[in-house]
Amino acid sequence: MFLEQGIKPENKFWKYLLGSVFIITASFIGQIPFSIAVLYKTFNSNKSFPTDSDAALKMFEPNLTLFLIMISFAFAFAGIYFVVKYLHHQTLLSITTSRSKIDWSRVLFSFGLWSFFSVISFLVVYFKSPENFVWNFKLVPFLILVVIGSILIPIQTSTEEYVFRGYLMQGFANLAQNRWFPLVLTSLIFGSMHIFNPEVAKMGYVIMIYYIGTGFFLGILTLMDEGIELSLGFHAANNLIGALLVTSDWSVFQTHSVFKDMSEPSAGFDVILPIVVIYPILLFIFTKKYGWNNWKEKLTGKTSIVKSSN
Repeated sequence: MFLEQGIKPENKFWKYLLGSVFIITASFIGQIPFSIAVLYKTFNSNKSFPTDSDAALKMFEPNLTLFLIMISFAFAFAGIYFVVKYLHHQTLLSITTSRSKIDWSRVLFSFGLWSFFSVISFLVVYFKSPENFVWNFKLVPFLILVVIGSILIPIQTSTEEYVFRGYLMQGFANLAQNRWFPLVLTSLIFGSMHIFNPEVAKMGYVIMIYYIGTGFFLGILTLMDEGIELSLGFHAANNLIGALLVTSDWSVFQTHSVFKDMSEPSAGFDVILPIVVIYPILLFIFTKKYGWNNWKEKLTGKTSIVKSSN
């Protein structure tokens, strides 16, 4: 069982707090290159230092910005590996899946499924209001984006999944000895991490329903499937396809995508549509494909302590 792989008498909850601090510190170290680049650009251009992250992100060419920002996630992932191995004496596999090895077919199926839904959803919106979009495609910058994005965006999304659906989910299971508490806490924390996104400032806090709801969806995938393979594939597809397909002036990252959304953002039914319609459809598909059952026990049941072999 996935959660039980981290539930051991010696795996005290304080270790997860210490480990989280270490991972966050590693992420901050990974942000040093971007900070140095901002200082260098500010000094060379004789302009004032940017007062907020949005201004800093717009200082550089989009592909360079994406590269510099994504570096921090590589450092954070290294931090996860170090903490899991040396603080908790577990393997990276143990916070990935309950299977004997990572099931890459699950990762690829989830990636392909959500990529398909994402493209179809965009086409529906595009043909409904084509005047809201402009052709943004430039071959060379786009190809560079494909290379950078295909390598670094999966590292970013995998880091987030390993932190929330792997490391912290097992950590909260250690604390509560049940399944519902890790699901709720990791979903709330995951959603809250997006509160400073520019989309929130534009659309209002109602969009937090989407972020927190997505956290619950990914947590449900993890608990029902006894591993994070499906959430790894979904999250990578969500961020990569989004970065390649469409950008806007009010999104977190401006990229050399195929289209640019020129509309004024507003929070309507489209905010809750994925939560109440799309995600349940995906859960139905996954249930049929992987034969999920016993939902109540897997999402809300008790966990058991695995005795140490030492």
